[in-house]
Amino acid sequence: MTTDVTIIGAGASGLMCAIEAGKRGRNVVVLDHAARAGAKILASGGGRCNFTNLRIGPSDYLSENPHFCKSALARFTPGDFTALLKKHGITYHEKEQGRLFCRRSSQLVVEMLERECAASGVEVRLNSRILNIAKKDRFLITTERDELNAGSLVVATGGLSFRSLGATGLGYRTASQFGLRVTPLNPALVPFIFHAEDAAFFKGLSGASLVASLRCNKSRFRGEILFTHQGLSGPAILQISSYWEKGDEIIVDLLPDTDILDLFKLEMRSKVEMQTLLSRHLPKRFSKAFCYRYAVSRPLHDYTQKELRELANLLHGWRLKPSETAGYEKAEVTRGGVDTRELSSKTMESTKVPGLYFVGELVDVTGQLGGYNLHWAWASGYAAGQHV
Repeated sequence: MTTDVTIIGAGASGLMCAIEAGKRGRNVVVLDHAARAGAKILASGGGRCNFTNLRIGPSDYLSENPHFCKSALARFTPGDFTALLKKHGITYHEKEQGRLFCRRSSQLVVEMLERECAASGVEVRLNSRILNIAKKDRFLITTERDELNAGSLVVATGGLSFRSLGATGLGYRTASQFGLRVTPLNPALVPFIFHAEDAAFFKGLSGASLVASLRCNKSRFRGEILFTHQGLSGPAILQISSYWEKGDEIIVDLLPDTDILDLFKLEMRSKVEMQTLLSRHLPKRFSKAFCYRYAVSRPLHDYTQKELRELANLLHGWRLKPSETAGYEKAEVTRGGVDTRELSSKTMESTKVPGLYFVGELVDVTGQLGGYNLHWAWASGYAAGQHV
């Protein structure tokens, strides 16, 4: 079969690219090995699809070239996607920090994209496993069922995250096959696992949460942290994980809104126990475990000023050293990807191989938590779809 454009991957970026290319009158076929389109879209936002963020900007993305994402983001905005939702009667609402979610199911977004593909004349072939990709004058894509001859090939297979949803390394292998550099890959937006001593402490707190401020290297995030039976999760932890390298410490301010030393000074002549005082500002279970671990629970009047200063420093600068992340099985995205120096920022086309495009999570552009990565998928897919 001969096509103008073959797209590998029926996810957010692949479907958006297909829609835009189809609107331009291009003959488009989308291939995916899965039995259904948009698996990650369906899982996004706990099934409600956190499809974009009103506060999106280039500074919300990690990349070896922080300027690469600017062009695509400027040409496809959150307003462009919400206009598409309104066209299909899909309602949505804003949560904290500009995050936009469907009021109902993520399934509505996938169905919307499928309808847009059909209206643009796009053929989506599911259960199509890729056996081989080659290029002579045109691209030859061999599946278990057929061979497609395409003028342009768009690789939109996603990263290594969410392996349970069918993620593979096909996109990275394809980039390497055609001589494109792939930057180092790591799980991102992912929980942390700790060494045995710390893990035993965290296990006893599993399910507890608190709001904290976190630092790792030069990056800072504030939000909820959640204790798990293996370590730490929660929005603030997922955010900081994208900036963490093995061996790095995370510094946690457990009381970002309180000068605990001032409170100590007010109570230093009282008989109140340290654990009791801390439990007024931190979860009771955490306060008890923290005081036990650091042997600091006794009446306030028994402390010296030096001891109170040291304890205040510990509470505002609790140093933790994860042993590893929870890996790609738990990661929401993959950090790193096809080197942006190998691609046009306007079209997502390879600068080495004419007609070859990479979009979405495959590219070395990683967004923060909160709709940024799905929006990059829409924006990069849209950019490629205008040109293929």
